[in-house]
Amino acid sequence: MSNAAPDLVLLGNLLVDDIVLADGRTLLGEPGGAVLHTALAASLWGCRPGIVSVLGSDYPQAAIDALEARGVDLAGVRPLGRPGGRAWLLHEPSARRVLHHLDAPSHDDVSPLAADLPGGWSAARGLHLAPMPLERQVTLAAAIAAEGSPAFVSLDPFEVLREDNAARWRKPLSDVDALFIGEDDFRLAGDDADSLRGMAGDRLRLLFLKRASRGGILHDLQGDQPRAWPARADTVVDVTGAGDAFAGGFLAAWLLHGDAALGIAQGVVSASYALADWGCRGLLAATPEQAQARLEAWFPAEAGRGRMEAASR
Repeated sequence: MSNAAPDLVLLGNLLVDDIVLADGRTLLGEPGGAVLHTALAASLWGCRPGIVSVLGSDYPQAAIDALEARGVDLAGVRPLGRPGGRAWLLHEPSARRVLHHLDAPSHDDVSPLAADLPGGWSAARGLHLAPMPLERQVTLAAAIAAEGSPAFVSLDPFEVLREDNAARWRKPLSDVDALFIGEDDFRLAGDDADSLRGMAGDRLRLLFLKRASRGGILHDLQGDQPRAWPARADTVVDVTGAGDAFAGGFLAAWLLHGDAALGIAQGVVSASYALADWGCRGLLAATPEQAQARLEAWFPAEAGRGRMEAASR
C-alpha cells in the first residue's frame, strides 16, 4: 500500500496469544495483540487504519490476510525475521494478567520504534499508542510531538500506574489527547479522574475509565459532564480484546465525526463482537453491515446523527 496517511495509525504489538479463562478453558496459538483488535474494530466503521508493529515469522498468516482484506494498511509492519512475541492471557475472577513467554523475544523487541512510522503517517487524523512498555510509549509520544503532528494522539497503558512510577507517567500524558485506562491499570490513591487530571498537562482532553462488565466513564477534561456507558453484549465468551475494540470503535467516530456519544456507541458495539467469541474471532466474523444494524438497534439516536453527518460530508 502507499505511504499516504491512514485515518488512524495504530502503534503496538502483534502477539500470538495463549488464552486461559478463569474456568480453566484454554485456546492456544491465537492471533492477538492490541493493534489487531483495534484495527478490526475501527475498520467496521468506515475508518482506514494503518498498523505500525513488529511481525514475528510465526504470526498466523490468516490474520494478516484478514487485515489486508479489511483495507488495513500494513506498510508500517516490520518483519522480525524470527518467531515473535507470545503471551499468556490469564483471566482471573477479578483481573487479567499478561505474561510474556520466557523463550520469546522481549516485549521491547516486538514493540515498534519511531523509525518504523512510514513517511507522512504522522499527519494522520489520529495516532493510538497501544499497550507497550512504558519507556517505548514515552519515546513514541515524544517523537510524534517533536514532529509537530496535528494528529489526535491517544494512549492505552501496559504498565500499571502506581505511586512509585507516577512521575514517569507525567511526560507521556503531556503529549497525548486521550487516555484509555482500565481499573486493573490504576493503583493510585484517591479518585481516579482527579488523580489523573492532576498529573496530566493541558493537552490531555479525554479520559476513559474502563470498568469491564460495568462499562465505563468518559471524562472530558475541557468541561463536559462525565458520560457513563454500559457494557452490552448478546454473548460473552472471552473478554480478550474488548477494551481495544472499544477504543477502535470510539476513535473511528471521533476522528471522522467529532462525536463522543456516537464514539461511545460504536465502541460498545465493537466490544460486543470481541466478547462474542475467542480472541479476535468475533471481530473477524463481523461485517460493517452487521455492526451498523446493531448500532441502529442499540443506539438509534447516535446512529441517526452518524447518518446525518455522513450525508453532509
